Amino acid sequence: MATEHSRAAARIMISPAVILLLLWMIVPLGMTLYFSFLRFNLLMPGMEEWTGFENYRYFLSDPAFSTALINTLLLVGGVLLITVIGGTLLALLLDQDFFGQGVVRILTIAPFFVMPTVSALVFKNMFMNPVNGLFAHIAGVFGMEPIDWLSQIPLLSITLMVSWTWLPFATLILLTALQSLDREQIEASEMDGAGPFSRFFYIIVPHLSRAGTVVILIETIFLLSVFAEILVTTNGGPGNASTNLTYLVYAESLLRFDVGTGAAGGVVAIILANIVAIFLMRMIGKNLDA
Repeated sequence: MATEHSRAAARIMISPAVILLLLWMIVPLGMTLYFSFLRFNLLMPGMEEWTGFENYRYFLSDPAFSTALINTLLLVGGVLLITVIGGTLLALLLDQDFFGQGVVRILTIAPFFVMPTVSALVFKNMFMNPVNGLFAHIAGVFGMEPIDWLSQIPLLSITLMVSWTWLPFATLILLTALQSLDREQIEASEMDGAGPFSRFFYIIVPHLSRAGTVVILIETIFLLSVFAEILVTTNGGPGNASTNLTYLVYAESLLRFDVGTGAAGGVVAIILANIVAIFLMRMIGKNLDA
């Protein structure tokens, strides 16, 4: 009886937080759904009109949508490839004993705490500037023509910027998992004559697989909404070359002032993000059960 009373008291005490969280999520989502069925232009206040699924039809049939969807997938896939592989290599390096190990670890993790806007400005003006950037100077030293990164290869440039931000996160998670590896297992494999590559592919990689799937899940959820780096550097250009779904929704809502189409795009983006999240959660569940 006492247990039931304590559970009831716990539910009552936690209910305000749960209700506040639900309101925080449901109210904006409900308003987005409502606006997505309206012809709602900020330049024509008071002229709202119910249009049904017309905004969705317009958004999905827009050629910019297919380009933005492909760019989103390429951006997410490129960043995941760089951060998972680079994070694994950095974790292996930082797991070794060497002088100044603590300082190196702090410096490796530091980029994760830099705001995306700041990192994008640093890359744009200090590294990728075709006249005064560091990459331009390096190209000049070797007698090569400098690359205008943000004009010639904008999506790759954005991918490198975002990867620089998320690489420390992947490194930290994978390093933590690597330090939990049984050293006796490594020593036994060495005594049996296993080489470095065999130990890496047959012992270390399987051990890091669970941490790797967690990294992929968390990064994917955040990478689907990359925005600041694109806004600060390329504004989605040239043309739509670096436009992803998030920036396309922003452009429809606040650049073209078409809130209805922007809201429909936001709903489409939410659906796609949930599909990806469910797929990754099932993948992680299978991995954890294995």
